[in-house]
Amino acid sequence: MKQNFFIIGAPKCGTTSLAAWLAEHPNIFIPPVKEPFFFSTDIRQGYIHTWNAYLHLFDEADSVHGAVGEASTSYLFSRAAVPAIEKEFPAARYIVMLRNPVDMAYAFHDQLLRNCHENVKDFRKAWLLASERRAGRQVPRWCENSILLDYPAWCQLGAQLERLYTTVPRERVLVLVFDDMKEEPREEYVRTLEFLRVSDDGRREFPVYNPARELRWRSIGKALYMIYEGVSWAKYVSGILPRRGIGLVRLIQRLSERRRVRPVLPPDLRAELIDYFDTDISRLEQLLGREFPTWRCSVDS
Repeated sequence: MKQNFFIIGAPKCGTTSLAAWLAEHPNIFIPPVKEPFFFSTDIRQGYIHTWNAYLHLFDEADSVHGAVGEASTSYLFSRAAVPAIEKEFPAARYIVMLRNPVDMAYAFHDQLLRNCHENVKDFRKAWLLASERRAGRQVPRWCENSILLDYPAWCQLGAQLERLYTTVPRERVLVLVFDDMKEEPREEYVRTLEFLRVSDDGRREFPVYNPARELRWRSIGKALYMIYEGVSWAKYVSGILPRRGIGLVRLIQRLSERRRVRPVLPPDLRAELIDYFDTDISRLEQLLGREFPTWRCSVDS
């Protein structure tokens, strides 16, 4: 069964939750490696680098699965990913998930801190370092690619969606908004099933995955991340370990991380970011034919 849909981003916009919900549907297959990053060859990430290794992720998909896909949040931002997908899977459908870019940038910084790609804890300082990092300066040792730290570029969602529409017909693109997913998860879930042409499984519970978390011990954070990737590679690429494990990596992850409430953005910084993203938000509003007035509010949403 060939892949026929892709959740392509954006980061911190609810993709993990949606992918988890869809993976539990009896007629949808999503591999356990949620983000292969295979087609975003212009962004060095992950460990799935060969075509055979990528296809191997879908070995367990069969005729019962009317929808077969994956979720890599780099694909919307990447300039290489969608053209490459179109070449291999020309009828593929794309799910795009969007969010207030101010909140997305703040949450993305939080995630990169947890993954040890980022080492500047203060978001204001990290935001202001974007131009330096584009030039390859002040990049943390463990960061796979400095482009990951370009928060202004990653959160230009209007420009990215506009570029997608120049490559893919709109009827093959479903756009979901984070705010809508929070308020009416059942309604947005059913919309997604209809888009993927699979029947409603009656799901009524919509737990949140990948909430704000932090490392308990930053000194061993990268080691834990490397263990996770190494075990995943051994399971899904080399086949050294069985795919059905005992959950040791997930246990280590639970022990090494803790939930936290993300501090409110300082009002002056939020206002600065709103001003920065204003033109791009307007572009997004025009593309989608709807307005996002709360995205320009000076209070935390």
